[in-house]
Amino acid sequence: MPKQDTLADFTTDRRVLILSAMALVVGAIGAVVAYALVWLIAVITNLAYYQRYSHAFVSPAGHHLGAWSVLVPVVGGLIIGVMARFGSEKIRGHGIPEALEAILIGSSRIAPNLPVLKPVSSALAIGTGGPFGAERPIIMTG
Repeated sequence: MPKQDTLADFTTDRRVLILSAMALVVGAIGAVVAYALVWLIAVITNLAYYQRYSHAFVSPAGHHLGAWSVLVPVVGGLIIGVMARFGSEKIRGHGIPEALEAILIGSSRIAPNLPVLKPVSSALAIGTGGPFGAERPIIMTG
């Protein structure tokens, strides 16, 4: 008589298909948001450092602002501060702890304005010269 392993459970049911479909939808939305965030970072960088509307990826290193370029991250930070004060304080931070808090404490619910404010504030911070990356805001939005 073969020994039956009680720890292995490889049974699946309809819920696996439903969860897989939900994961595909969230992944697709996350990919669109990631593309939009990178596009917005390029637009803000062009506006802040070159005073032109373009979505071409450029480095802020070739700007013509001279010493005034020091004010670009300051203005970006002030705008983000206003967004945090009057929009949602949850845009502070990099997003992963906030996402975990929403999952563990808030029944996976977040404020409806947060998926808009977080990417916009992140794009503003990165586009005006902040030392941040786009990966964590994408995780929070997804």
